[in-house]
Amino acid sequence: MEGSQDDLKNPLLGFLASGGAVGELVRPGAEMPTVPLAAAALGVTPDRIVKSIVFCHKKDKERACLAIAPGDGRVQIKKVAAALGLTQLKLASPETALAATGYAIGGVPPVGHTRALPVVIDASLMALDEVWGGGGDCWHMLRIAPTEIVRVTGAVIADVLDAPGADAPDGEP
Repeated sequence: MEGSQDDLKNPLLGFLASGGAVGELVRPGAEMPTVPLAAAALGVTPDRIVKSIVFCHKKDKERACLAIAPGDGRVQIKKVAAALGLTQLKLASPETALAATGYAIGGVPPVGHTRALPVVIDASLMALDEVWGGGGDCWHMLRIAPTEIVRVTGAVIADVLDAPGADAPDGEP
């Protein structure tokens, strides 16, 4: 990992150093705000990049949850809600995502949030030995095993993706 002053400001580094999770924070030297850019910078296929999507209750933004899914997949919000036993979910605003996780959109990691959240991880990820998730900002990525994400977050394992070729309703990631 290439060190910098920015590394010292990344709370995920502290989380990993304290033994909060087994993983490696990597800084490839390129900004990676999207799945294709992250995959290219890391030399992996897009299915190895995971996105951590924050949702919240439509009437109470304090009731947030997290869905972890393959970067090249489209998350079905109804499946997330069903897996977590929640209702009336919507995609969280950037401000709500930051308040719920401690990280800005584009860098939300799958672990190490400022508060415990209900988490669901897509079942397809469990077949992989390691994945790359947000690393706390757009410069870092976290290499971590899906089983470690489940261990640390208590994530529910469920299918949360749309069927291939399905059109998702507006506003769904």
